[in-house]
Amino acid sequence: MSDRPSQGDAQHEPAAKAGRTPARPGRAWPSGPPPGPFRPEFWRSPLRGPWLTSVLGLVLLIGIPIVAITGLVSYAAYNPRLPVNDTTPESGWLSFYLFDWPTHPAWLYRLTQGVHVILGLTLVAVLLAKLWSVIPKLFAWPPARSPAQALERASLLLLVGGAVFEFVTGILNIQLFYVFPFSFYPAHLYGAWIFLAAFVVHAAVKLPTMLRSLRSRSFRRELRTGLAATRPEPPDPDGLTPVHPAEPTMSRRGLLAFVGGASLVTLGLSVGQTMDGPLRRTALLAPHGRDYGSGPNDFQVNKAATEMGINPADTGPGWELAVLGPLTALLNRGDLLAMPSHTYRLPIACVEGWSTEQTWTGVRLADLARLVGASPGSVYVFVESLERGGAFGQASLSAAQVADPRSLLALRVNGADLSLDHGFPARVIVPNAPGVHNTKWVRKLTFYPTGS
Repeated sequence: MSDRPSQGDAQHEPAAKAGRTPARPGRAWPSGPPPGPFRPEFWRSPLRGPWLTSVLGLVLLIGIPIVAITGLVSYAAYNPRLPVNDTTPESGWLSFYLFDWPTHPAWLYRLTQGVHVILGLTLVAVLLAKLWSVIPKLFAWPPARSPAQALERASLLLLVGGAVFEFVTGILNIQLFYVFPFSFYPAHLYGAWIFLAAFVVHAAVKLPTMLRSLRSRSFRRELRTGLAATRPEPPDPDGLTPVHPAEPTMSRRGLLAFVGGASLVTLGLSVGQTMDGPLRRTALLAPHGRDYGSGPNDFQVNKAATEMGINPADTGPGWELAVLGPLTALLNRGDLLAMPSHTYRLPIACVEGWSTEQTWTGVRLADLARLVGASPGSVYVFVESLERGGAFGQASLSAAQVADPRSLLALRVNGADLSLDHGFPARVIVPNAPGVHNTKWVRKLTFYPTGS
C-alpha cells in the first residue's frame, strides 16, 4: 500500500515524461504541477485502480442509501408537523414528510434508527478505504482544464466533504460530544441533502465505469491471489492506477480482508446496544458506557437527572401533575397510582442508536385525556418536563399516539418505581416514538384539538 515518492532522477526528467505539461503563453496554471501529491508519480501504491475502487464503491452504493433512508425516516418519526417537534423549522421543502408516524409496530423506530447508526458505523472503514483509493483524484493537476471538469471537481468536493461531514457529526452526536459551533439536527439534515445530491450525480455518472471495472477482474480470483502474485491494474484514463508503482507490501485480498475485518469488528462492538440480553455486554462502543443503574432500573440512560438540572425537591411529595383540556386537574403521585393502571412491555429507542425493551406500568394517556373532558383520537397532547435546558424538555404527541392504549404516563418499570434518572415521578412511554419524545420528569399535559 506504499505511497512513497518515487526516487531517482524524476526531478531531472523532461516535463512530458515526468507527467508535467509544458508551459504555454497565457496559461492560467504553472507549467507543471507543484511538488508532492500534485504529481502523479507521488502515488505509488500498486493496489490502487478502478477495480478496487469499484468494489469499495459497490458496498457504499448499497449501504449509503439504506443509511440515508433510515435517517430521513428518523426525522419523520418526530411528527414534525406538530408544535415544537420540528428540529429544523427553517428547512422549508427539504422537510417534506409523506405520512404521519405510526404507533404500530412498536419496534419500528428501534429497527430503523438502529440500522441507521449501526450500519453507518460499520461503513466507516469502507468509506475510509474508498477515500484512500481515490485520493490521487483530489490532487489532479491542473485543478480544471475546462468548465465541465471544474463542475466535476466541485461535485467531487461536495461528495467527499459531505460524506466526511455526515459521518463525523453523526459519530460525535452518538456520544453527545458537541464540539462543533452549530446545532446538530439542522446541520445534519442540510448536510445529508447536499451529500445525497452529490452522491446521486456521482453514482449516475460513474455507474457504467464501475460495472465495466468490476467485470474486468474476477472477485474470486482476487481473493485467491496472494502477495507474490499481486500486480498493478492496467493504466486507466481516470489516473487511479499509479504511474510508477512500488512493490506491493499487501495483496488486494489482504486489503479487502483488513477493511472487511474492521467493519465486522465495529459491527460486533456496537450492535449489542440495540439488543437486550447477553449481547448487550459486547457493545463496547455503546454511548454513555454500559453501567446504567441497579435492579429493575438497570438499563440505558440518555441524560441523567443532574445533567438536566432536576432538583430532587421538585420531584418529592410536593410534586403535582397539571392536566389541561376543556377541564383542568391537578394530580399528585398518589392520585395517579389510584387510577386504573396498565402494564406493557415496550421498547425505548434513542436517536443515538441504542434501544432496550422494558416492562412499564402506568396510566393511559387516553384516560388522562378523558379525565379533563378531551376525546382520545381527536386531540394531541403537549408534554412539558421539569428539566431545565436541553432541546427536548417539551414535545407534542399525535392524536394516534394519545389514543393508542399502550401509550402511558409511566410510574413504574419492571415492577419497581422509576429511578430519578429514568424520570421519577412520572414519564411518558409511547410505542414506536423516538426516545426524546418519551419525556421524563413530566409536570404538565395539555390536550389540544387536532388542527388547532
